Amino acid sequence: MARGSKKSYTSKQKRMARHIEESEKTSGKSSKRAASIAYATVNKKDGGGKQNGSGRKKSSRSRSKK
Repeated sequence: MARGSKKSYTSKQKRMARHIEESEKTSGKSSKRAASIAYATVNKKDGGGKQNGSGRKKSSRSRSKK
């Protein structure tokens, strides 16, 4: 996945970022800066994209060891 890709964000996170981006544009920020602020805010709140990455799923070994 390329750096800056928004592929790993959930639809809820993308929706939140769009809303923040629109409000930043309304307050006079450029499109690029507004998008940057929006995704930085989503990252701060949720800890980044939730669909991919290590630690998202448990292996079958750890589930069966109870």
